[in-house]
Amino acid sequence: VRQIAAAGHEIGCHGYAHQRIHRQDPGGFRDDVRRARLCLMDQAQAPVECYRAPSFSITRSTLWALDVLVEEGFRIDSSIFPVRHDLYGIPDAERFPHVRNGIVEFPPTTVRIAGGNLPAAGGGYLRIFPLAVTRWAIRRVNRVEQRPAMVYFHPWELDPGQPRIRAPLRSRFRHYTRLGGMQEKVDRLLGEFRFSTVSDVCRELALVP
Repeated sequence: VRQIAAAGHEIGCHGYAHQRIHRQDPGGFRDDVRRARLCLMDQAQAPVECYRAPSFSITRSTLWALDVLVEEGFRIDSSIFPVRHDLYGIPDAERFPHVRNGIVEFPPTTVRIAGGNLPAAGGGYLRIFPLAVTRWAIRRVNRVEQRPAMVYFHPWELDPGQPRIRAPLRSRFRHYTRLGGMQEKVDRLLGEFRFSTVSDVCRELALVP
């Protein structure tokens, strides 16, 4: 964490125990994010003001979590995915950065296709879709809709040699598909697009001071 912060990256919070929010009550959630944030700030020697819930688990039933985040000092959240999914999502949520419940919500990037939202710029979607699809999605959001795109991935997605564990077919598909091509995709995107921190983008949009 210290090396990442020293390299100029912004440190965000993903919780301490990586528990989906619907498995916690407000008190337990508060304790978890507070512990994680204090630990990260100590290591980074910098503010930690951005949060993303494990498995995008701020959904209609857990919107109370936004109030807790505000009370705990977070200014930006990126947990509400405007898609239909078996584990997460609010399909009709706003697609671009906005203020909600006193906190800036910066949703993962989607593009509109056939009346729905297609996620194409992060995690498993970034791995599984061809690079051309992700490139098209980012350009569409940037050029046509004149909005910033959110690209994200997990550190383990850059490790194609990680041990394989026995798991249901769906889980194995989501976790292991096209790990070998992820590093090249990330490198190509970094070379083709301009990236910045979440907080800097929100400042450019005048959503935070």
